[in-house]
Amino acid sequence: MSIETNIQIVKDFFAAIGRGDSEALLALVTVDIEWIIPGEDWPLAGTHRGHDGVTDLLETASRSIETSTEPREFVAQGDRVLVAGFAKGKIKATNKIFEDDWVFAITVRNGNLTNIREYIDTQALARAARVSNARA
Repeated sequence: MSIETNIQIVKDFFAAIGRGDSEALLALVTVDIEWIIPGEDWPLAGTHRGHDGVTDLLETASRSIETSTEPREFVAQGDRVLVAGFAKGKIKATNKIFEDDWVFAITVRNGNLTNIREYIDTQALARAARVSNARA
């Protein structure tokens, strides 16, 4: 596939995320996709594999986080697409706001995403997810 086609597939993936369209999103990823979100102490961290893993990730995200994600730049070479963007949101359990500049490294093969690795501000997300033990 061409670089332009790979970028468009990734743009379609982010559009599906923005619409909350899990069916369209799953149609764009392979059945054995690996989606890695680094970090600890926040609900989305971990390695998510396959359609079941992505479905679980989307359901966990829906239950635990409100966010708007804005992909701002797409850079591609071969089957790799790097996306730089910004997210702002709130962790529902703590009602704390976060802001996050991020980069997604995505592999696209034969028209589908096969691997996603997020590079995010894990500290900002962990702080927002942390329940305060301080007494008022």
